[in-house]
Amino acid sequence: MRGQHLSIVVASSVIFAAGAARADGYEPVVRAAPVPLQVSNWTGVYANGGIGYGLWDAQTTTVDPARGCVSCAKTDHAGRGWLGEVGFGYDYQFSDRIVGGVLFNYDFADMRGRTSDAVFTTGSTSNDRAWFIGARAGWLMTPDILNYWSVGYTQTHFTGATLHNAFTDALLVPPAHLESYDAGGWFLGGGLEVALHGGWFWRSEVRYADYANGVRAETGITPLFNLNFDPVVATATGEIVYKFDWGH
Repeated sequence: MRGQHLSIVVASSVIFAAGAARADGYEPVVRAAPVPLQVSNWTGVYANGGIGYGLWDAQTTTVDPARGCVSCAKTDHAGRGWLGEVGFGYDYQFSDRIVGGVLFNYDFADMRGRTSDAVFTTGSTSNDRAWFIGARAGWLMTPDILNYWSVGYTQTHFTGATLHNAFTDALLVPPAHLESYDAGGWFLGGGLEVALHGGWFWRSEVRYADYANGVRAETGITPLFNLNFDPVVATATGEIVYKFDWGH
């Protein structure tokens, strides 16, 4: 009996205390359920597009096709300008920290500069397009920020040039021309990619490309010279990325 009476007293006390608290304006605290955090999914096919700025530098020497080297000392020529980039790729998230994938990019640009044959002609040439195919791998600094490196193969094109007199800048008579330049090489890049919302990401990347040494012939001029042309190109871009199957 005492046990039953004690239980009744304790229960009554708890009910009374609760009623008194409500009467005094106090309510029990109800904690809200935690809001689930967005988890970025880095696996999937994506498309990217953006703009940037680039610089090129080419070491050149001047050669007479019949007699050999005319100006053997290497001369640096350079150019710069804006570029646009579009591309697509596929990433796979191997673990909580590691992401890897493949990529294809196409750049259209007007990175313009001047070249000279180190004798008496000069012309304006532009690095106007390039494409890149390669792979990238990165480390997730946080679930939403990827620090990555990329490497692969690239091909580029430099426009031909109408030649001028290097001393007076007058057009040559009869007209003379420096041939365009196409070459392949390798590239190395790196950057940060940040998950924004849904399937949207922001990417900032720098890239360095080294192309093979090639011969650019001069036409319409006597004596005839060739320009050995050995360029490298550096670019920096900001891009928006959309991952198509982000939510899957």
